[in-house]
Parts: sequence; structure tokens; C-alpha cells
Amino acid sequence: MTNLKTRTAVSVNGLRKTYGEKVVLDGVDLSIGEGEVFALLGPNGAGKTTIVRILSTLIPADARTASVMGHDLRREAAAVRNVIGVTGQFSAVDNWLTGEENLLLMGRLLHLPATELRTRAAQLLELFDLVDVARQTPATYSGGMKRRLDIAMTLMGRPRLIFLDEPTTGLDPRSRHTMWLLIRDLRAEGITILLTTQYLEEADQLADRIAVLDRGHIVAEGTPEELKRRVPGAHIRLRFADVASLDEAARELREGTRDDEKLVLRVPNDGGIRSLREVLARLGDDVAVEGLSIHTPDLDDVFFALTGNASKEKSQ
Repeated sequence: MTNLKTRTAVSVNGLRKTYGEKVVLDGVDLSIGEGEVFALLGPNGAGKTTIVRILSTLIPADARTASVMGHDLRREAAAVRNVIGVTGQFSAVDNWLTGEENLLLMGRLLHLPATELRTRAAQLLELFDLVDVARQTPATYSGGMKRRLDIAMTLMGRPRLIFLDEPTTGLDPRSRHTMWLLIRDLRAEGITILLTTQYLEEADQLADRIAVLDRGHIVAEGTPEELKRRVPGAHIRLRFADVASLDEAARELREGTRDDEKLVLRVPNDGGIRSLREVLARLGDDVAVEGLSIHTPDLDDVFFALTGNASKEKSQ
């Protein structure tokens, strides 16, 4: 995996897309390493799906350049399509065909050799735990099963790069967790994944790196931990048994914010062990601390801090 990530799977420079006077993407730069899970976060209308559609050759960009798996997006669109797979927000599954027939149809569309078709379909049915329902139509499937079939169809051509555009939208928590396991398995096989999602926990759990997109611009990029460190608000939460102990702690830690009802003192903290030790040393052994926890900003905090439309996104 380390060697793979030294190579570039996707390189985007100054990507721009407009529809009439509406600017959807305005100078987007991205670099995604091979074998990486890269997540795009942003409010509705920020341009996430537009990036996926451009990089998968479904629509052209208006300006600048991009390469996918070493192929120029404009001059070598056919070569790009040969090495990618796309799972969009809406299922590509045909409800009139069985699960197995859906896979076989996709294989034929991808011009797989006849000798390989059924073997590959059988492998994917096994991998995605769909063997028992292979001869049933997807109309009888649960949402999670149908989504697994959708991704299995994407993998029929053995793509090196997969675009997953909000793959778990509408799934229940158990099905979403199953999808996370499948995505981790794909990453372990060295497949590069560009993931768009509205679920911040999903990006936190799955992504090696995240780009936050807002109003057509990348406003932040980094690992989940790097993004969290950009947002202030980390603190140590100290809980006391009585008001007297809280009073004594508040005198020693004047930078803290107290909550008399909960007998809690919140002290700003940079997240490091040294800072925690300093706080405990200042309290000494005589102040009875009943409970202690360390709180750091999460991706929700990052999202709200960096995107102008966060409140709108959060309400949907």
C-alpha cells in the first residue's frame, strides 16, 4: 500500500465548470494517490457530483486539465473508461433481471471474454454475500443488498479506480456498516476510491484524506486528524463531586469554563498528553476529580467551520 500511494491516480489542476452564469466548479485542484480512499465533503450543490461526472468522462470540464490513472481526461477518454468504475447516487440495477443476470449483462457491456463472464460473476456474488439471492430479482432485495449488487456490477471489469457517489444514502445503520467493511476490503486490494458522502462519520471512518468543497472551491484538504486540528475547541472536561471541589479547581484553572449545574469545568487543551499532565499537576492531589475526559473537534465541527452552507446541509 505504501508503494502504491507514491503514485498518482487522479491529478486535477484548475478544474472549472459552469452552466450558463452559474459557476459550479471554480479552479479545483486535487491529487489522489493510488490505493487511497479520498473523500469529498460539502453541502448540497457544492459540486461533488459534478467532479465525479467530469472525472468519469460523463461530462466535459470547461477549462484546465485532469488525468486519471495516467490518462489525459480529454485526449484519452476511452482509456480512462477502461480503468474506472462508477457507482452513482441512483442504482443502476435492473429490477427485471436476477442478480446474476445483472452481473452477466454488465460483463457483456464491458466486453469481458465469454470464458470469464460466469467465473467473475460467481466471484462477486460470493464476495458480496449474494449467492443465496443470485437467482432472485433485485425487487425482492433489501436496500443494502441492492447497493451491494450495484457495487459488484461496478467491479465486473476489474477497475483500478472506483467512484462511489454517496453509496450509503438511504441505507439503515446495519447496511451502512456492511458497506464500510466492503469499502475497506476494496482499499486493502489496492483499489483507489473517490468517495462523496453527506455522512461525516463515514468520511472519518473510511478516508485516508478528505477535501472539503464549498461553492465550487476546495476550502480545506488533509487527513481527518489534520482537519480536526484546524478547528479550535479541544478541551479537558473535569467533573467534581461537590461545589467546593469545583470552586477550588476553578481558582487554580482560571482559563476554564465552569458549569455549576453539572459540576463540570472545561479547560482548553491542545490535545496533547503534556497539556493534560500540566492541568492535573496544577490541581494537585487535594482536589477530588470524580471524572475526566478529553474532547476534540470532530468532522461536524470542521464542516460547520469551513462551509458557508453548513446549516442548510445539516437540516437535510
